[in-house]
Amino acid sequence: MDHTPTEPTADAPIRVLLADDQALLRSAFRVLVDSESDMEVVGEAADGAEAFEAARRERPDVVLMDIRMPGTDGLAATRMISADPELAAVRVVMLTTFEVDEYVVAALRAGASGFLGKGAEPDELLNAIRVAAAGDALLSPAATRGLIATFLAQGGGADTPATGAAHSERLAALTGREREVLVLVASGLSNDGIAGRLEVSPLTVKTHVNRAMAKLGARDRAQLVVIAYESGLVRPRTE
Repeated sequence: MDHTPTEPTADAPIRVLLADDQALLRSAFRVLVDSESDMEVVGEAADGAEAFEAARRERPDVVLMDIRMPGTDGLAATRMISADPELAAVRVVMLTTFEVDEYVVAALRAGASGFLGKGAEPDELLNAIRVAAAGDALLSPAATRGLIATFLAQGGGADTPATGAAHSERLAALTGREREVLVLVASGLSNDGIAGRLEVSPLTVKTHVNRAMAKLGARDRAQLVVIAYESGLVRPRTE
């Protein structure tokens, strides 16, 4: 069976799974999401283990996943989802109470498509769901250059020299233009922004991004950013 990730169609609502140990917060998210005509809540979970089982059962497009939950936490659940080929099309948006936190980088390494603060405005949350469902990463240029680069520079997470070497070896499979696009993705630019920089069409950029993802074994743009830094293709900058 082909499990290639697919984007929700124009007529089908974005299917959302809510994973948070606070029932009141889940209820608030459900009301907000269900109020939108282009999305619907298909399930809820109070911990990571429930989230994984619900993801397998409901096949959501996006999981809003709290990082800190009792028992199996959001990071472990995200790793489980990312490792399951049946769930290759599922995108995870991590919810955190911290704006700058090593958990954010750990979440991206676990396979999350991005992160969002729990204090985000309703419109930001809804936009995050749409961005993730479209296959884009919730990584602003500031977050990419600052938070992610800083933690990778400090050796945040469980990186080893072997990991970086493995990424570098895989980078050899990229064409020159694919490497150029990867650098721009890692700087936080959107496809439109990269297209403007390189004077090509957004569709051409999307093709290069998809090919880079396939060659590097990345689930989405967020994973490309992590690989770009861990391989040394992009050097961390602190501001």
